[in-house]
Amino acid sequence: MKISILASAIALFLPLAANAAEVSVQQETPAFMTNVYGRDYTLLNGKWNAIVDLYDQGLKMKIYENRTPQSKEEFYEYSFEGGLRLNVPGDWNSQAPELKYYEGTVWYARHFDASPVPGKRQFLYFGAVSYRCRVYLNGEEIASHEGGFTPFQVEVTDRLKDGDNFIAVEVNNRRTPDAIPALAFDWWNYGGITRDVMLITTPEVYIKDYFIQLDKNSPDVINASVTLSGTVSETVKIEIPELKISQELVTDGNGRASASFKVKKLRRWSPDDPKLYDVIVSSASDRVEESIGFRNISVDGTKILINGRPTFMRSISFHEEIPQRRGRAFSEADAVMLLSEARALGVNMVRLAHYPQNEYTVRLAEKMGIVLWQEIPIWQGIDFEDAGTQAKAQRMLTEMITRDKNRCAVGFWGVANETKPSDARNAFLTSLLETGKSIDTTRLYVAAFDLVFFNDKTRHFEMNDGFTSSLDVVAVNKYMGWYHPWPLDPTEAVWDVVPDKPLIISEFGGEALYGQSGDETVASSWSEDYQAKLYRDNIEMFRHIPNLAGVSPWILFDFRSPYRFHPTNQEDWNRKGLVSDQGYRKKAWYIMHDYYMDIKNNGR
Repeated sequence: MKISILASAIALFLPLAANAAEVSVQQETPAFMTNVYGRDYTLLNGKWNAIVDLYDQGLKMKIYENRTPQSKEEFYEYSFEGGLRLNVPGDWNSQAPELKYYEGTVWYARHFDASPVPGKRQFLYFGAVSYRCRVYLNGEEIASHEGGFTPFQVEVTDRLKDGDNFIAVEVNNRRTPDAIPALAFDWWNYGGITRDVMLITTPEVYIKDYFIQLDKNSPDVINASVTLSGTVSETVKIEIPELKISQELVTDGNGRASASFKVKKLRRWSPDDPKLYDVIVSSASDRVEESIGFRNISVDGTKILINGRPTFMRSISFHEEIPQRRGRAFSEADAVMLLSEARALGVNMVRLAHYPQNEYTVRLAEKMGIVLWQEIPIWQGIDFEDAGTQAKAQRMLTEMITRDKNRCAVGFWGVANETKPSDARNAFLTSLLETGKSIDTTRLYVAAFDLVFFNDKTRHFEMNDGFTSSLDVVAVNKYMGWYHPWPLDPTEAVWDVVPDKPLIISEFGGEALYGQSGDETVASSWSEDYQAKLYRDNIEMFRHIPNLAGVSPWILFDFRSPYRFHPTNQEDWNRKGLVSDQGYRKKAWYIMHDYYMDIKNNGR
């Protein structure tokens, strides 16, 4: 592959070509099946051939047809064979030095063997492609998708050939003003096919969707709904053998059925006891097995309740990134690494920042007893005036909730991070709340704000944002001692922010280069000493927030970000991690660990 680093950098500033992978947001909601890992599937992961399409010429050249010369006169100015090969799943930025900063189009392609199965349907499923894509099978465009962190599928039952099949995927990660996230964001813009690719086989009428959860307010009532893929009326069954539950439902003419039923001797899932039950959903022709936990999560005044018990959220955030290999996290082994380090810190919650992360992470968190806050990347800079952007956000939220609505570890759906008040913003976020609650009312809805200010007259920290009244839980990102100097001693820092609701400090901290010592009173020392003192001061401030329901430092690991220019202390890394990019714990890690252990040991 011959593409210079200079050419890669220039590509950052090229306008989006008219023939780049632009995708309409007018799509059905959402067209993928629940619990793909409980289905009959074949992974199409591995080495894929790739072509870097710097000037977006591949579509015009129809390289998805993968033609080869058939006569002496013919030739084609492309070939998938003999060139770049990329791992799928994976991002391209970490797989070739020339692609470190690349933003643009890359074509992926591979052959795979398949056979049409009589009486069966087959689907191609993508866990995530970042950011836009078009999918071609045997020379024909069959699907498109926009959004780098949620899944999609396309039926290929009548498009598969018996034997060799050729799939090509046009992937484009170029930042645009109408994208989500938009032009500027404080993490790496990884491009590529970043999660599993699967060929799924189902019966002709299959179990497309189900939602089986404990009622929000009852400890012994399970609400269940099932949707079949066809407009058929037939009996479906929900079984929970350990609870001796065998409930039959009859679908209506649209293939849907729902019911509520009582359970006895239910052991509810909690961070201290992450109990999961085997659940079987079956129909006349299909059967899906699943592990599901049952728990209640609610709000009482300024308290967050799990199973009726006030629970202080001891949280941490991390990006979907393995810093040691400088690439996107995508596997179960990656999930083990990230969540194990979070658990060692003493958390009972993880904020998956700032986008839906892969299903391996979500399912492992559930097994480990870690509550999750999941959000879509409404991160600053979003065009709240644009109806198309709003429609994209609603679809992304729908896709996130649909994928993980049966995961009881998910306690919070996040709709925004660090947005400025305006009528357009309020209308935009209100539409997201309405969209989310039309699917799921069992979780708490939250957004993170960053406009808390110190009132010189009252000598209190305050915030004026009317949208907070629409949320179950309010969160605040406040970097006291880093972006905001202390206006008074931390022992005197009193907060008066949404006093009638639970408040989570969803981000705080500061940057430190691992191993660097310096004056603990000088921010520009970039030292572990300054970061440690900053943490001690913030913990002192937390004691003066009467409605504090949780804290979540920013962030577990140092992570890659082109935002960060300092040539010796940052070098394209955000250094706010409690753990360095090499996996070493900084001094602040131990301070936070002791704080969490104190809270846990005192029953909070």
